[in-house]
Amino acid sequence: MIVRLTLILGIFLLSCSGGTSQGSVAMEVIRPSKPTLSKEDKEKLMEEIKAKYEKLLGTKGFSGEIVVAKNGEIIFEDYKGFSNYSSKTPIQPETPIHLASISKTFTGMAALKLWEQNKLDLKAPVSQYLPKFPYHQVTIEQLLSHRSGLPDYTYFMETKKYISVRTKNKRGKWVNRLQLVKNESPFKNGIYNNQDVLDFMATRKPLPAASPDKVFKYCNTNYVVLALVIEKITGKDFPTYMKETIFKPLKMDNTFIFDARMVDKYTPSYNARMVPYKIEKYDCIYGDKNVYSTARDMLLWDKALNEGKFLNQATLTMAYEPQSPTNKYYHNYGLGWRVLAKPNEERLIYHNGWWHGNNTVFTRLINQAATIIILGNRFNKSIYKGKELASIFTGKEDTTSLEE
Repeated sequence: MIVRLTLILGIFLLSCSGGTSQGSVAMEVIRPSKPTLSKEDKEKLMEEIKAKYEKLLGTKGFSGEIVVAKNGEIIFEDYKGFSNYSSKTPIQPETPIHLASISKTFTGMAALKLWEQNKLDLKAPVSQYLPKFPYHQVTIEQLLSHRSGLPDYTYFMETKKYISVRTKNKRGKWVNRLQLVKNESPFKNGIYNNQDVLDFMATRKPLPAASPDKVFKYCNTNYVVLALVIEKITGKDFPTYMKETIFKPLKMDNTFIFDARMVDKYTPSYNARMVPYKIEKYDCIYGDKNVYSTARDMLLWDKALNEGKFLNQATLTMAYEPQSPTNKYYHNYGLGWRVLAKPNEERLIYHNGWWHGNNTVFTRLINQAATIIILGNRFNKSIYKGKELASIFTGKEDTTSLEE
């Protein structure tokens, strides 16, 4: 009861602060103690997790890392495959893997940290921080919750398009067919960065996908723009700021953000047929992706959030609150996190990811103090079934698929 009352008080104080800052709010959060697992309990959990992991993923061509933890303590971990299949370099606990969209949890929480510090107004229009940004009704909060209606840069910055042409078919009849043609690349080097995305939007104003705050539309552009806002406020490039503010203080020693300065060190991921992905035009854009990390480092991130080492508890409560109307599948999005909020069940806070051959899972059962982290460098749809490991902690089988 004390915990709940304290949390409610914190949220009340937040609402009274005008929604623009929490920095002036002094609040003590009383957290429930988490007993250390006995050796017997830990071994029992480990055996259950191992058996389920082998069935779901371990024998399904998995290449990557998995860590499952309870109360911040690793119960089970495994490392399979190679970080580079040409050199046969094995994946080890220190091997960074591209997190793909799990990267958004870092971008989102970095933005909320600036909000706590009175440096960022969530209700303000993005153009207040980025004057060139052409969609003047879109706010910072809408970027965080994917309710901006912005179009996705991976579509509007494509350098190829289809045109309709008249041609004869095999029977000699004239028909309309789509023919793939190349557009002129809007930038000379062909590898884009975040500023290129903003410049493209400012000059060409691609049509929005929806009106601001009308509907949830998951869109990578939101977090690309958020990274630019963070750079503008802090005066530092995003990879440096994140290293100094999050990765280094939390001792996430094998975590970094990939950008154009690291192209020569690019390590490919692989498709299901073991074909490597070469570096391409979107690979130096960050904020929506491009955090490389390890399963163990991600557990440090999870613990820092759970223990209030990075954000106040009331801020996290706000971040985990669904921002859109409930749909029939109970999927939703907060501020930087996906949310599965089924009636009469524990709210699941998570984020999955996919980029090229990387697909990833970061599932957090806050009340159970349980965490499931799976990072893959060879595309494998079975990775997304890793959420089913949660049943070991909840005691309830749940095969609800999570948003990829």
